[in-house]
Formats: sequence, structure tokens, C-alpha cells
Amino acid sequence: MSQHTGLILAAHGSRKESSNEEVERFAQSLAVEHYDIHYVACAFLELAKPDIAEAIAAAICAGCGEIIVIPYFLAAGRHVQTDVPEIIEQCQKAHPEICIRLTPHLGASTALQGAVLKLL
Repeated sequence: MSQHTGLILAAHGSRKESSNEEVERFAQSLAVEHYDIHYVACAFLELAKPDIAEAIAAAICAGCGEIIVIPYFLAAGRHVQTDVPEIIEQCQKAHPEICIRLTPHLGASTALQGAVLKLL
């Protein structure tokens, strides 16, 4: 199995397609900035495709031996605390040969404070 690294930005999803496209553009900008990441994609918890499990499956098909999932959420609500971790756990059980790692949600990052202050 390849040891390529995949990155999945896991967002909520929206009925408004332009919102989903915004997340997709952000994910692709990460791919440009981090050329050492083999595969970068976004996924959605609901209301849009691909869902998180589909994105993980696509990363595996692309040759990723490690997949890092970043919850693209500002606060640690039910989706961050329960829903996303449950999906990751199910995917990990289905693919024990792959390292699937869930990071803290975006809002937990201290770097976000600096980004907010740059808006002033």
C-alpha cells in the first residue's frame, strides 16, 4: 500500500451550491500550498456530495495510505463531537490497513485567532 497522504476538508454542506463550491475552492487552495499532500478534497456531512465516507474511499482509490480529515466547523457542536467521529470510526473499521486521522475542528485552532485579527 502506498504511503501517500490525503487531506479531506469535512464541511457541513449547504443547499446553496455556491457555498459548497466555496469549500471546494478552499480545499483546492490547500492542495496548491501543500505540494507534499498527494490528495486533497472536500466532503460534506449532509446536503451535498461527496459525503465523508465517499471522499475517504476516493482517497484510498487514489493511493493514500494515510488520510487526514479536518472538520471545517467553527464550534464543537453535535456534528464535531459525534457525527464526524462516528463516520471516521466506521471508515477506519472498513479499512483497517489505512491510517485515518481526525484533527480538531477548525474553530479549535489558535491560528484562527490570528486570521480573524487580520480582518480588522
